[in-house]
Amino acid sequence: MCGKYLLEWLDSLITVSLNPAKNDHATVTDEQIKTILSQLADEKMKFQSLLKNHVFGLTKEKQIELCLKQYHSALIILLNQASANSKAIPGKKKALKRLANETITCVDELLAFVETRFSDYLCLDERVPLTYLSVTKKELKPRIDKLNLKLSKQVTDDRLRDIVVNCLFLFIDNNEGNPVTFQELLYTKELLNELEAIEAVEENKSTYSSLDRILNYLNFNNTEYMNYLTQKIANKINTHEDFSKRMDCLLIHFKEFNQMHRKLGIALYPQQADLKDELSNWFSQEIFYLEKKLHFSIVPLKDKVAGIKEKTPVEKEKSKVLCVLSTDQTALILRAADELKILIAKSMNEVFKTIVPHLSTPYKENLSYDSMRSKSYVAETRDKEIAIQTLEKMIKRIKEY
Repeated sequence: MCGKYLLEWLDSLITVSLNPAKNDHATVTDEQIKTILSQLADEKMKFQSLLKNHVFGLTKEKQIELCLKQYHSALIILLNQASANSKAIPGKKKALKRLANETITCVDELLAFVETRFSDYLCLDERVPLTYLSVTKKELKPRIDKLNLKLSKQVTDDRLRDIVVNCLFLFIDNNEGNPVTFQELLYTKELLNELEAIEAVEENKSTYSSLDRILNYLNFNNTEYMNYLTQKIANKINTHEDFSKRMDCLLIHFKEFNQMHRKLGIALYPQQADLKDELSNWFSQEIFYLEKKLHFSIVPLKDKVAGIKEKTPVEKEKSKVLCVLSTDQTALILRAADELKILIAKSMNEVFKTIVPHLSTPYKENLSYDSMRSKSYVAETRDKEIAIQTLEKMIKRIKEY
């Protein structure tokens, strides 16, 4: 599918020249070792260039996917053999040992190139082979140690630093016997790359430091981190005694949170809730709570007559059911329930007219049933996704009953 085999020279070196089962290491001279070492870098660059040309020369997605999977698998096999070769070389043969280790590094870098550049075409849910995982851990360990020292000088908040660094060390130290997917491996590498690129962690200018922004960008949906971040925000908000000031402060933090950049399709734990969804839900609940506190705090300031006039609306508000979904998302679910005859009424309009007045959202207390019904016909893709995710969560919960 990809034409000429692009790893021919490297394959021959690993499977024949450096393989003790097929070649006598004693016959390899120092001059040959020097020549091979100088050629390794050239072959690596050559493979990267030719592979890109091959991929861009293919016109069908299936062809591209098959080609990249074949080379990815081939590199993993070569890495396994290269590691076996290195172990078989006596320690006294330092030049040959160095060549074997440089070969391992070369293959590892080519694997990283394929996985980073063409990750969309690889099956990232597959388990990482143990040899490849072992080589990667050895490569990452000194980098994480160095990062730990760097963050200990830049980050004054010990808890935040520990959450991040411990997560990286956990990947290195506590995965023995547990399957690790390529998705987890690539996420760890990308997280480490982003953290290493931080020049200074600014913590005083904003609630969200540069470290927080990186973790948000990469959807670092670690439960401990989410608890830490909400606690930090809550502590800042609670410094204000006046509820109106608390509300202003909360809205500012929510706005800053929503304005942070995020990378799509990535997560520390893909099977767990998204960082943005969890924090947005927390903000919504806190805003709703403060709105209620603000409302009740102004009632005693009115005169007796005004208080009586306001009494009935307040009691009505208490009877409403808070729905954390937005108006558009709720509209989609009600429309689907009507069309599938889960809710039966004279018309769809009757369904909305009967139910909507008893609902409120974190953003709006009084909802228009007619407006909500209209929005159910012009749904945005994001609202559809959230509605579907909500229903899936309900299905999962029902299965647990």
